Amino acid sequence: MLFNLFVLLGTLVAMEGVGTLAHKYVMHGWGWWLHRSHHEPRLGTLETNDLYLLALALFATALVALGRAGHAPLQWVGAGVAGYGLLYVLAHDGLFHRHWPRQPRFMHGYLRRLYRAHRLHHAVKGRKHSVSFGFFYAPPFEVLKRQLRERRRG
Repeated sequence: MLFNLFVLLGTLVAMEGVGTLAHKYVMHGWGWWLHRSHHEPRLGTLETNDLYLLALALFATALVALGRAGHAPLQWVGAGVAGYGLLYVLAHDGLFHRHWPRQPRFMHGYLRRLYRAHRLHHAVKGRKHSVSFGFFYAPPFEVLKRQLRERRRG
């Protein structure tokens, strides 16, 4: 059981790297046609960008099914991928984009740092010159502001 917990937690941590790379090179690259909706004013409950979350859910489900079919560690990898997706929905959609009925306030600490980094990510119109592509890690705010200024100049 300890091994399974290690695989699940390791997958959760690794997914931040996968998510960061996918956000920078897929969503802001060749997959911009789906992600664009996330950088435009929201018109309804769903947006085409949500197809990325659906793909992640299908991938997690397939991994869990493979694990249950006899490849045990894959079940826990799938659970880690699903857990990352759930945390993404709660933090990113709920807290940062305020899709919850009650609007949280970030006065200090880790969540404020993530929130401010995400605001800087959305400060750029279009897919180029953005900063901070991670979902649960963000460089210090001053570093991101400097990067944003440099990218706007260049």
